[in-house]
Amino acid sequence: MKHNLAEIEARILHEISEASTNDELERVRIKYLGKKGEISALLKHIGNLSPEQRPELGAAVNTLRNKVTHRIAQRKDELDTQALEESLRRDTIDVSLPGEVFEVGGLHPLTKSLREIISILSSMGFTVYESREAETDEMNFVKLNVPHGHPARDMQETFYLTDNALMRTHTSPGQIRGMLAMDGRLPVRFIVPGRVYRRDQTDASHHPVFHQVEGLAIHVDVTVKQLRGVISALMNRFFGQEVTVRLRPSYFPFTEPSCEVDISCVFCKGDGCSVCGGSGYLEVAGAGMVHPQVLRNGGYDPDEVSGFAFGFGLDRLAMLKHGIDDIRLLYGNDKRFLSQFRGI
Repeated sequence: MKHNLAEIEARILHEISEASTNDELERVRIKYLGKKGEISALLKHIGNLSPEQRPELGAAVNTLRNKVTHRIAQRKDELDTQALEESLRRDTIDVSLPGEVFEVGGLHPLTKSLREIISILSSMGFTVYESREAETDEMNFVKLNVPHGHPARDMQETFYLTDNALMRTHTSPGQIRGMLAMDGRLPVRFIVPGRVYRRDQTDASHHPVFHQVEGLAIHVDVTVKQLRGVISALMNRFFGQEVTVRLRPSYFPFTEPSCEVDISCVFCKGDGCSVCGGSGYLEVAGAGMVHPQVLRNGGYDPDEVSGFAFGFGLDRLAMLKHGIDDIRLLYGNDKRFLSQFRGI
Protein backbone atom coordinates (compact mmCIF):
# COMPACT_ATOMS: atom_id res chain seq x y z
CA MET A 1 0.00 0.00 0.00
CA LYS A 2 2.86 2.36 0.85
CA HIS A 3 4.29 1.74 -2.61
CA ASN A 4 0.95 2.68 -4.14
CA LEU A 5 0.76 5.87 -2.03
CA ALA A 6 4.20 6.89 -3.30
CA GLU A 7 3.03 6.46 -6.91
CA ILE A 8 -0.18 8.39 -6.18
CA GLU A 9 1.80 11.20 -4.55
CA ALA A 10 4.18 11.47 -7.51
CA ARG A 11 1.28 11.56 -9.97
CA ILE A 12 -0.65 14.19 -8.00
CA LEU A 13 2.36 16.46 -7.52
CA HIS A 14 3.13 16.21 -11.26
CA GLU A 15 -0.42 17.24 -12.18
CA ILE A 16 -0.25 20.15 -9.76
CA SER A 17 2.99 21.37 -11.33
CA GLU A 18 1.50 21.04 -14.83
CA ALA A 19 -1.55 23.19 -13.98
CA SER A 20 -1.04 26.49 -15.80
CA THR A 21 -4.15 28.34 -14.61
CA ASN A 22 -6.15 28.58 -11.42
CA ASP A 23 -9.06 26.82 -13.12
CA GLU A 24 -6.86 23.83 -14.01
CA LEU A 25 -5.47 23.78 -10.47
CA GLU A 26 -8.98 23.78 -9.02
CA ARG A 27 -9.89 20.76 -11.16
CA VAL A 28 -6.85 18.91 -9.78
CA ARG A 29 -7.86 19.80 -6.21
CA ILE A 30 -11.42 18.50 -6.69
CA LYS A 31 -10.09 15.35 -8.43
CA TYR A 32 -8.03 14.36 -5.38
CA LEU A 33 -9.29 16.28 -2.34
CA GLY A 34 -12.98 16.70 -3.21
CA LYS A 35 -15.70 14.65 -1.46
CA LYS A 36 -15.48 12.07 -4.23
CA GLY A 37 -11.76 12.56 -4.77
CA GLU A 38 -9.11 9.84 -4.76
CA ILE A 39 -7.53 10.78 -1.41
CA SER A 40 -10.96 11.12 0.19
CA ALA A 41 -11.76 7.61 -1.05
CA LEU A 42 -8.54 6.31 0.55
CA LEU A 43 -9.54 7.82 3.88
CA LYS A 44 -12.92 6.11 3.67
CA HIS A 45 -11.19 2.80 2.83
CA ILE A 46 -9.22 2.90 6.10
CA GLY A 47 -12.39 2.11 8.01
CA ASN A 48 -12.50 -1.30 6.30
CA LEU A 49 -9.02 -2.30 7.53
CA SER A 50 -8.15 -4.23 10.65
CA PRO A 51 -7.38 -2.25 13.83
CA GLU A 52 -3.71 -3.10 13.47
CA GLN A 53 -3.46 -1.68 9.93
CA ARG A 54 -5.47 1.48 10.43
CA PRO A 55 -2.96 3.66 12.40
CA GLU A 56 -0.05 3.25 9.99
CA LEU A 57 -2.09 3.65 6.80
CA GLY A 58 -4.19 6.46 8.27
CA ALA A 59 -1.07 8.43 9.15
CA ALA A 60 0.35 7.88 5.67
CA VAL A 61 -2.84 9.02 3.90
CA ASN A 62 -3.16 12.09 6.16
CA THR A 63 0.46 12.97 5.40
CA LEU A 64 -0.31 12.67 1.68
CA ARG A 65 -3.41 14.86 2.00
CA ASN A 66 -1.48 17.57 3.92
CA LYS A 67 1.38 17.45 1.40
CA VAL A 68 -1.04 17.78 -1.54
CA THR A 69 -2.99 20.60 0.16
CA HIS A 70 0.25 22.50 0.83
CA ARG A 71 1.51 22.00 -2.74
CA ILE A 72 -1.80 23.21 -4.22
CA ALA A 73 -1.66 26.38 -2.10
CA GLN A 74 1.96 26.88 -3.13
CA ARG A 75 1.13 26.42 -6.82
CA LYS A 76 -1.76 28.89 -6.53
CA ASP A 77 0.63 31.53 -5.18
CA GLU A 78 2.99 30.81 -8.09
CA LEU A 79 0.20 31.21 -10.65
CA ASP A 80 -1.03 34.45 -9.03
CA THR A 81 2.49 35.86 -9.10
CA GLN A 82 2.92 34.90 -12.77
CA ALA A 83 -0.40 36.54 -13.66
CA LEU A 84 0.60 39.74 -11.86
CA GLU A 85 3.98 39.87 -13.57
CA GLU A 86 2.36 39.29 -16.97
CA SER A 87 -0.17 42.05 -16.31
CA LEU A 88 2.58 44.47 -15.35
CA ARG A 89 4.52 43.65 -18.52
CA ARG A 90 1.44 44.02 -20.71
CA ASP A 91 -0.01 47.13 -19.07
CA THR A 92 3.17 49.04 -18.42
CA ILE A 93 2.65 52.81 -18.64
CA ASP A 94 5.43 54.79 -20.24
CA VAL A 95 5.17 58.15 -18.46
CA SER A 96 7.54 59.70 -21.01
CA LEU A 97 4.98 59.35 -23.82
CA PRO A 98 2.71 62.31 -24.59
CA GLY A 99 -0.73 62.13 -22.99
CA GLU A 100 -3.89 61.30 -24.89
CA VAL A 101 -5.45 64.42 -26.38
CA PHE A 102 -9.21 64.76 -26.14
CA GLU A 103 -10.66 67.03 -28.79
CA VAL A 104 -12.96 69.80 -27.68
CA GLY A 105 -16.15 69.71 -29.73
CA GLY A 106 -17.97 72.68 -31.19
CA LEU A 107 -21.33 73.64 -32.60
CA HIS A 108 -22.08 73.07 -36.28
CA PRO A 109 -22.09 76.31 -38.34
CA LEU A 110 -25.82 75.80 -39.08
CA THR A 111 -26.56 75.49 -35.37
CA LYS A 112 -24.49 78.59 -34.63
CA SER A 113 -26.28 80.57 -37.33
CA LEU A 114 -29.73 79.43 -36.21
CA ARG A 115 -29.02 80.33 -32.59
CA GLU A 116 -27.81 83.77 -33.63
CA ILE A 117 -30.92 84.36 -35.77
CA ILE A 118 -33.22 83.19 -32.97
CA SER A 119 -31.45 85.54 -30.57
CA ILE A 120 -31.85 88.50 -32.95
CA LEU A 121 -35.53 87.86 -33.67
CA SER A 122 -36.28 87.07 -30.02
CA SER A 123 -35.10 90.57 -29.15
CA MET A 124 -37.82 91.83 -31.52
CA GLY A 125 -40.52 89.82 -29.79
CA PHE A 126 -40.57 86.68 -31.95
CA THR A 127 -40.96 83.27 -30.32
CA VAL A 128 -40.09 79.88 -31.83
CA TYR A 129 -42.81 77.57 -33.10
CA GLU A 130 -41.64 74.07 -34.04
CA SER A 131 -43.85 72.45 -36.63
CA ARG A 132 -43.90 68.94 -38.07
CA GLU A 133 -41.69 67.77 -40.95
CA ALA A 134 -44.19 65.24 -42.32
CA GLU A 135 -47.13 67.32 -43.54
CA THR A 136 -50.49 66.87 -45.20
CA ASP A 137 -51.00 68.07 -48.75
CA GLU A 138 -53.67 70.45 -47.46
CA MET A 139 -51.35 72.18 -44.98
CA ASN A 140 -48.30 72.18 -47.24
CA PHE A 141 -50.13 73.51 -50.29
CA VAL A 142 -53.90 74.08 -50.19
CA LYS A 143 -54.07 76.19 -47.00
CA LEU A 144 -51.23 78.30 -48.41
CA ASN A 145 -53.18 79.22 -51.53
CA VAL A 146 -51.58 76.53 -53.69
CA PRO A 147 -54.47 74.29 -54.80
CA HIS A 148 -54.15 71.14 -56.90
CA GLY A 149 -52.97 72.00 -60.39
CA HIS A 150 -51.31 75.27 -59.36
CA PRO A 151 -48.03 75.78 -61.26
CA ALA A 152 -46.18 76.64 -58.03
CA ARG A 153 -46.39 72.94 -57.11
CA ASP A 154 -44.15 71.90 -59.98
CA MET A 155 -40.91 72.76 -58.17
CA GLN A 156 -41.98 71.34 -54.81
CA GLU A 157 -44.39 68.42 -55.22
CA THR A 158 -42.12 65.56 -54.11
CA PHE A 159 -41.25 63.02 -51.38
CA TYR A 160 -44.85 61.88 -50.86
CA LEU A 161 -45.43 59.36 -48.07
CA THR A 162 -49.05 58.68 -49.02
CA ASP A 163 -51.49 60.28 -51.46
CA ASN A 164 -52.12 63.05 -48.91
CA ALA A 165 -48.90 63.17 -46.88
CA LEU A 166 -45.41 64.35 -47.81
CA MET A 167 -42.22 65.66 -46.28
CA ARG A 168 -42.73 69.41 -46.06
CA THR A 169 -41.23 71.37 -48.92
CA HIS A 170 -41.03 74.62 -46.94
CA THR A 171 -41.60 75.75 -43.36
CA SER A 172 -44.66 77.80 -44.41
CA PRO A 173 -47.17 75.15 -43.19
CA GLY A 174 -45.98 76.15 -39.73
CA GLN A 175 -47.62 79.54 -40.35
CA ILE A 176 -51.06 77.91 -40.59
CA ARG A 177 -50.51 75.56 -37.66
CA GLY A 178 -49.08 78.37 -35.55
CA MET A 179 -52.02 80.67 -36.32
CA LEU A 180 -54.53 77.94 -35.50
CA ALA A 181 -52.69 77.26 -32.23
CA MET A 182 -53.06 80.95 -31.31
CA ASP A 183 -56.85 80.52 -31.64
CA GLY A 184 -57.41 84.10 -32.75
CA ARG A 185 -55.25 85.76 -30.08
CA LEU A 186 -53.11 88.80 -30.91
CA PRO A 187 -50.38 89.67 -31.48
CA VAL A 188 -48.97 86.77 -33.51
CA ARG A 189 -45.21 86.90 -33.75
CA PHE A 190 -43.19 83.69 -34.20
CA ILE A 191 -40.60 81.98 -36.40
CA VAL A 192 -40.65 78.40 -37.69
CA PRO A 193 -37.17 76.89 -38.18
CA GLY A 194 -36.48 73.40 -39.48
CA ARG A 195 -35.54 70.99 -42.24
CA VAL A 196 -37.35 70.98 -45.57
CA TYR A 197 -37.24 68.55 -48.49
CA ARG A 198 -37.11 69.26 -52.21
CA ARG A 199 -36.56 67.28 -55.41
CA ASP A 200 -33.29 69.11 -55.98
CA GLN A 201 -30.08 67.94 -57.56
CA THR A 202 -27.00 67.84 -55.35
CA ASP A 203 -24.36 70.36 -56.31
CA ALA A 204 -22.47 73.28 -54.78
CA SER A 205 -25.64 75.33 -54.21
CA HIS A 206 -28.43 72.70 -54.04
CA HIS A 207 -29.28 69.87 -51.69
CA PRO A 208 -32.46 67.76 -51.39
CA VAL A 209 -32.55 68.42 -47.64
CA PHE A 210 -31.81 71.88 -46.27
CA HIS A 211 -32.99 74.30 -43.58
CA GLN A 212 -35.40 77.22 -43.65
CA VAL A 213 -36.55 79.83 -41.17
CA GLU A 214 -40.05 81.22 -41.60
CA GLY A 215 -41.24 84.36 -39.81
CA LEU A 216 -44.81 85.56 -39.24
CA ALA A 217 -46.27 88.66 -37.59
CA ILE A 218 -50.01 89.47 -37.39
CA HIS A 219 -51.69 92.36 -35.60
CA VAL A 220 -53.87 95.36 -36.27
CA ASP A 221 -52.41 97.64 -39.00
CA VAL A 222 -49.21 95.69 -39.72
CA THR A 223 -47.49 97.30 -42.71
CA VAL A 224 -44.78 96.70 -45.30
CA LYS A 225 -42.71 99.35 -43.51
CA GLN A 226 -42.62 97.13 -40.42
CA LEU A 227 -41.65 94.15 -42.57
CA ARG A 228 -38.75 96.09 -44.03
CA GLY A 229 -37.69 97.22 -40.56
CA VAL A 230 -37.57 93.67 -39.21
CA ILE A 231 -35.73 92.32 -42.26
CA SER A 232 -33.22 95.17 -42.25
CA ALA A 233 -32.51 94.79 -38.54
CA LEU A 234 -32.04 91.03 -38.91
CA MET A 235 -29.66 91.31 -41.86
CA ASN A 236 -27.65 94.17 -40.33
CA ARG A 237 -27.16 92.35 -37.05
CA PHE A 238 -26.38 89.01 -38.72
CA PHE A 239 -24.05 90.25 -41.48
CA GLY A 240 -22.96 93.63 -40.15
CA GLN A 241 -24.17 97.22 -40.25
CA GLU A 242 -22.46 97.89 -43.60
CA VAL A 243 -24.95 95.59 -45.37
CA THR A 244 -27.81 97.32 -47.19
CA VAL A 245 -31.20 95.73 -47.87
CA ARG A 246 -33.54 96.16 -50.79
CA LEU A 247 -36.99 94.67 -51.45
CA ARG A 248 -37.66 93.66 -55.04
CA PRO A 249 -41.23 92.94 -56.30
CA SER A 250 -41.95 89.24 -56.82
CA TYR A 251 -44.74 86.68 -56.54
CA PHE A 252 -45.63 84.07 -53.92
CA PRO A 253 -49.07 82.43 -53.67
CA PHE A 254 -49.34 82.99 -49.91
CA THR A 255 -48.37 86.69 -49.77
CA GLU A 256 -49.79 89.77 -51.49
CA PRO A 257 -47.89 91.92 -52.33
CA SER A 258 -44.71 89.82 -52.41
CA CYS A 259 -41.04 90.67 -52.68
CA GLU A 260 -37.57 89.19 -52.86
CA VAL A 261 -35.11 90.35 -50.21
CA ASP A 262 -31.64 91.26 -51.48
CA ILE A 263 -28.60 92.35 -49.50
CA SER A 264 -25.50 94.09 -50.76
CA CYS A 265 -22.90 91.48 -51.67
CA VAL A 266 -20.90 90.45 -48.60
CA PHE A 267 -17.89 89.59 -50.81
CA CYS A 268 -17.47 92.71 -52.94
CA LYS A 269 -19.35 95.12 -50.62
CA GLY A 270 -21.72 96.03 -53.42
CA ASP A 271 -19.09 96.83 -56.05
CA GLY A 272 -19.93 93.84 -58.23
CA CYS A 273 -18.14 90.49 -58.48
CA SER A 274 -18.53 87.00 -59.92
CA VAL A 275 -20.50 85.81 -56.89
CA CYS A 276 -23.22 88.44 -57.25
CA GLY A 277 -23.02 88.42 -61.05
CA GLY A 278 -21.80 92.01 -61.10
CA SER A 279 -25.07 93.34 -59.64
CA GLY A 280 -23.66 94.12 -56.20
CA TYR A 281 -26.62 92.32 -54.54
CA LEU A 282 -27.42 88.79 -53.39
CA GLU A 283 -30.91 87.33 -53.02
CA VAL A 284 -31.36 85.92 -49.51
CA ALA A 285 -35.08 85.68 -48.70
CA GLY A 286 -38.67 85.96 -49.86
CA ALA A 287 -41.27 88.04 -48.03
CA GLY A 288 -44.58 89.87 -48.31
CA MET A 289 -47.88 90.72 -46.67
CA VAL A 290 -49.87 87.64 -45.71
CA HIS A 291 -52.54 86.86 -48.31
CA PRO A 292 -56.11 87.46 -47.04
CA GLN A 293 -57.10 83.86 -47.78
CA VAL A 294 -54.13 82.53 -45.78
CA LEU A 295 -55.24 84.73 -42.86
CA ARG A 296 -58.73 83.21 -43.08
CA ASN A 297 -57.29 79.70 -43.23
CA GLY A 298 -55.39 80.46 -40.03
CA GLY A 299 -58.50 81.68 -38.23
CA TYR A 300 -58.09 85.48 -38.62
CA ASP A 301 -60.29 88.06 -40.33
CA PRO A 302 -58.30 89.99 -43.00
CA ASP A 303 -60.71 92.91 -42.58
CA GLU A 304 -59.59 93.33 -38.97
CA VAL A 305 -55.92 92.34 -38.99
CA SER A 306 -52.97 92.23 -41.35
CA GLY A 307 -49.60 90.54 -41.25
CA PHE A 308 -46.30 89.96 -42.93
CA ALA A 309 -44.25 86.82 -43.50
CA PHE A 310 -40.69 86.13 -44.57
CA GLY A 311 -38.67 83.02 -45.21
CA PHE A 312 -35.06 82.28 -45.99
CA GLY A 313 -32.67 79.38 -46.36
CA LEU A 314 -30.57 79.04 -43.22
CA ASP A 315 -27.89 77.19 -45.20
CA ARG A 316 -27.51 80.09 -47.64
CA LEU A 317 -27.18 82.69 -44.89
CA ALA A 318 -24.61 80.56 -43.05
CA MET A 319 -22.62 80.06 -46.27
CA LEU A 320 -22.60 83.80 -47.02
CA LYS A 321 -21.62 84.71 -43.47
CA HIS A 322 -18.74 82.25 -43.25
CA GLY A 323 -17.56 82.28 -46.86
CA ILE A 324 -18.54 78.66 -47.58
CA ASP A 325 -18.72 78.00 -51.31
CA ASP A 326 -20.29 74.51 -51.33
CA ILE A 327 -23.45 73.51 -49.45
CA ARG A 328 -22.31 69.89 -49.43
CA LEU A 329 -19.60 70.80 -46.93
CA LEU A 330 -22.34 71.47 -44.36
CA TYR A 331 -23.48 67.86 -44.58
CA GLY A 332 -20.22 66.02 -45.15
CA ASN A 333 -19.23 65.52 -41.47
CA ASP A 334 -15.63 66.35 -42.31
CA LYS A 335 -13.94 67.31 -39.04
CA ARG A 336 -11.26 69.24 -40.88
CA PHE A 337 -13.95 71.55 -42.22
CA LEU A 338 -16.13 71.72 -39.10
CA SER A 339 -13.18 72.38 -36.76
CA GLN A 340 -12.70 75.79 -38.41
CA PHE A 341 -15.90 77.05 -36.73
CA ARG A 342 -15.09 75.83 -33.22
CA GLY A 343 -13.98 79.20 -31.92
CA ILE A 344 -16.35 81.39 -33.93
